Amino acid sequence: MIHHIGDRRAPAQAVPLPPSLELEACYRYCEALCHARHHNFPVASIFARSLLRKHIWAMFAFARVADDYADEPAYEGRRARELDRWESELHETYFGRPPAHPVFVALADTVKKFGLPITEFAQLMSGFRTDLEVRRYASWSELLSYTRQAAEPVGHLLLYIGGYRAPELHAYADDLSSGLAIARLIQDMPADLARGRVYVPAEDLRHFGVTDADIAARRATPQVGHLVRYLVARTRALLERARPLVEIVSADLSVELALMWHGGARILDKIEAVGPGLFAQRPRLNAADKALVVSRALAWRGRSLGPRAFGLARRTIAG
Repeated sequence: MIHHIGDRRAPAQAVPLPPSLELEACYRYCEALCHARHHNFPVASIFARSLLRKHIWAMFAFARVADDYADEPAYEGRRARELDRWESELHETYFGRPPAHPVFVALADTVKKFGLPITEFAQLMSGFRTDLEVRRYASWSELLSYTRQAAEPVGHLLLYIGGYRAPELHAYADDLSSGLAIARLIQDMPADLARGRVYVPAEDLRHFGVTDADIAARRATPQVGHLVRYLVARTRALLERARPLVEIVSADLSVELALMWHGGARILDKIEAVGPGLFAQRPRLNAADKALVVSRALAWRGRSLGPRAFGLARRTIAG
């Protein structure tokens, strides 16, 4: 499934449901769902404005559960049905009866508070369904059509929560969301092939002479190295196109977006470093990498937070 949602630590069904549908308990459940995944960037970090964090968790939790329906082995044979049910609950949250699931209890509150349109959530659902129907992408433009549904709505929703609705900012967010998603897709090529999916464009595989057999056998060849270098360069270009967004937003999201940007940039560094060995050695961010991401994000936009930035940095690195 689209990898802006994160690596699995535990499926959503393994996260205990809250004892009641009390609002704050539902938000804590959403937080737990988000923490049950490993990300290349933090989700609702302590650098985001505190009043926004629980609402960001609610938005990501919605996508997290849908992602499990599309990918987790437990839902094999009924994925489409579960996604239909989840989208039906989404529509009921907007237009029907009070929600009965903790994610939708929290999401209903977030939607009401920020006036979030249903459009982005519906687009995400279309992206999840695409993974049930489309297994390969012929070109870079086809891949971007996929991330337009499966990743870019997340960026829009994050900006809506932060109070940003200007179209030019959403255009920058599109590049950031797609860049982060594609970095994850490059990172996980062998795992995705095992699920029957190849996201890297066929035209690029063909151009550099890399085959499905190379991916499945985890071969390290010069051809793989050339492909990796090219994919990293194209994905870095998306992050560069998104750079103005990080510099424009104010303190409520400035460091949060800088963390996302540098998280994506750092995993691309790691992907490029393994080069031909990408299929045999999955790159990931370790504690030192994450500390570097935090330090770079603070060097970029930390001044927007004022003196409290240093205390927050110490808490983040210590955690």
